[in-house]
Amino acid sequence: MQTYAVIALGGALGAVARFWLHTAVQKFNSGAFPLGTFTVNLLGSFLIGVVFVVMVEKTQLGEAWRPFLVVGFLGAMTTFSTFSLDALLLFEQGHYNTALFYLVSSVVVCLLAAFAGLQLTRIML
Repeated sequence: MQTYAVIALGGALGAVARFWLHTAVQKFNSGAFPLGTFTVNLLGSFLIGVVFVVMVEKTQLGEAWRPFLVVGFLGAMTTFSTFSLDALLLFEQGHYNTALFYLVSSVVVCLLAAFAGLQLTRIML
């Protein structure tokens, strides 16, 4: 039962972080590109690389913090479902080039961000 409470706490904090960051970024976005969701997923991808190195390679935290950080916080902060809906709505609205750019750039940039998080943390720790 304690694991569920830890996941719930991490999830609550991650959801609030997603809402805050998404809202802050969207204030400066006037185009069709869903920059808020893109930014949230980019940061989450970078952070999962950092968290992996810290938990698995550099400390003894390991599995003890995984429910809170990975499943709860980062699971709630990042948002594949919103990414999917944003892309579908762009297609429906006829923004085909923007939709394709969003799909490809999200996957490529988020993979690069996770890689950067891994590598930078390995160098720094």
